[in-house]
Amino acid sequence: MATIVSGAVPSPNIWNSPQVYELENRAADPDGVLEAAMRDIRPWDAATVLDLGCGTGFHLAGFARTASRVIGIEPHTGLAAAARSRVANLTNVSVRAGAAQALPLPDSSVDVTHVRWAYFFGPGCEPGLAELARVTRRGGAAFVIDNDATRSTFGGWFRRWLPAYDPEAVERFWARQGFSRRALTIRWAFQRREDLAAVLRIEFPAELAERFLAEHDGLEVDYAVNLWWRHY
Repeated sequence: MATIVSGAVPSPNIWNSPQVYELENRAADPDGVLEAAMRDIRPWDAATVLDLGCGTGFHLAGFARTASRVIGIEPHTGLAAAARSRVANLTNVSVRAGAAQALPLPDSSVDVTHVRWAYFFGPGCEPGLAELARVTRRGGAAFVIDNDATRSTFGGWFRRWLPAYDPEAVERFWARQGFSRRALTIRWAFQRREDLAAVLRIEFPAELAERFLAEHDGLEVDYAVNLWWRHY
């Protein structure tokens, strides 16, 4: 039976529906906008990469193509086991159970950290950010990918779901933590309408998901994101 590492913040979408979340990962950013932006800021060729909140390990192999070493950390032990199985044939990848607030890594052991829609959503994540500062080598960088609720179709849906969400307060928080922002637009591109519907149903309450699906035609969704980043 899967257990949850102490202190973990739940991720209901992937924790409860990993197979559907896999569809979302496959559909997200087919143009590689996020990877190109991260590489422009701090490449990871021959580096040690930490994928924090790695889930079932969807992104691990991509980093492993050019990184020297890739470490996935995931607080849900069932998902961590799935990630371990996924990369079993990759000798430069390992997966550990752990939480952002207590990383099972030594000081100054990581060059690049990637965090994608996992744990870090502004105020409250300071313990995890302190851990990133501890484990990152001088000259390293951290990337945190989050929603931009000010624009795009997905951003509009996000605001309708969480009308009290304050993007300006979130931006002030990241600035205080020493992070810069790069505003990007990616897209979801699904193969089937049924897959889009399934993903909307794990990302939003049922009534809103059905409303968004009825309002939006086709298989693609424009999606604004913030790439928060910091050099150490």
